[in-house]
Formats: sequence, C-alpha cells, structure tokens
Amino acid sequence: MPSSTTASPAGRRGRPGYDQQSVLNIAVEVFNRHGYDATSMGILAENLGISKSAIYHHVPSKEDLLALALEQALGGLESVWEAPASQTGTAEERLEFVVRSTVRVLTEKLPFVTLLLRLRGNTETERAALERRRGFDRKVAELIGQAREEGTVRSDIDPRTASRLLFGTINSIVEWYRPGGSLSAEKLADDVVAVLFDGLHTRS
Repeated sequence: MPSSTTASPAGRRGRPGYDQQSVLNIAVEVFNRHGYDATSMGILAENLGISKSAIYHHVPSKEDLLALALEQALGGLESVWEAPASQTGTAEERLEFVVRSTVRVLTEKLPFVTLLLRLRGNTETERAALERRRGFDRKVAELIGQAREEGTVRSDIDPRTASRLLFGTINSIVEWYRPGGSLSAEKLADDVVAVLFDGLHTRS
C-alpha cells in the first residue's frame, strides 16, 4: 500500500519553486475540486504549472500524494487521544475535550479533512484510511457509553447512534466553514459544544 513512508521526506525539495508540502497543498485543492478518482497527473501538472515528470521529483505517484494528505488529517485526529485531557476527568469532560479538539483539527486542516470525508474506498490507501477513521469513531462511541454509565448524558440513545449524530454535525462543517471569516475557530467550537451538549432550548 502506498504510504507516506514511500514518498519523499516532507522537507525534500524537487523542482525550483515547489517543495513537497506546497505540491501537496495544491494537489489536495484539486482532489477536492474534481474528486480524487477524476484527477489525473495531467490535471495536477496543469494546476501546478509544471510537467508531469516534474511532479515525480516530489512523490512517486498520485496515490502517494493521497496517502500524505490523509496522514495529515488522520494524524491530527488521532493525536487528540494522546493529549492528557482525553484521558483524565469525567467521561463527559473528556468527551467535550475530544469534540473541541476535533473541531480544532478540522478547522486547522480543513482541506485535508474534507478529502478524508469524501473518500469512496476505491483504493487500498482509501480503505486503510477509512478503517482508521472508524477506529476514531469507535473510541468516541465508547466514551459516550462511559458518560451514559456516569449519568452525565442521556441513557435512552444508543452510544453508536449518538456518535454518528455528533460527528454528522461536526463533519458538516467542511461544507460551509471558511477560515478567516467572522466566525473564529474558537467560537465555532464553543457553538458546537453548546448545541451538542445543551441543545437549542433556552434555559429557564
């Protein structure tokens, strides 16, 4: 399976004017615009303003570009569980931290997470990425289950259903959020937590 270990190191420079990261950034924009399957190396070269052969100075293949892009998204999401706040406190506190951190990763790596969420699973690289994403979702469902046992979240909703609804809300952000606008990433996270944990009812 092509992976980030088969592509050239992130700091390696190829043709003048581009390093691997800048090639990757543009490639992800093109993948999101046209779809990964519909994007040829020729389309990538046209958007980069270089020849197809020049792209190979940076990465061995289009699928290696995909693997590098997905690692940025998945690595950011999986790092949430490495933070001490995801391991200490009540299950509800840990769940709120995970939700806030997921929103932060999404806003910081918006094009990469968008690509991850649009995968169809047509290649081995995509299927491996989707399995890692499902692993993240399972951890959240387990955390919701723990919070339910603590009595801090509703017990009448299945944890897996709650997890799907929770991330359905978060994942929809990629379709409308634009960094640099009037809504900051911090306020967005506050709003998401307020709606998911408190609902839309006004408090008496």
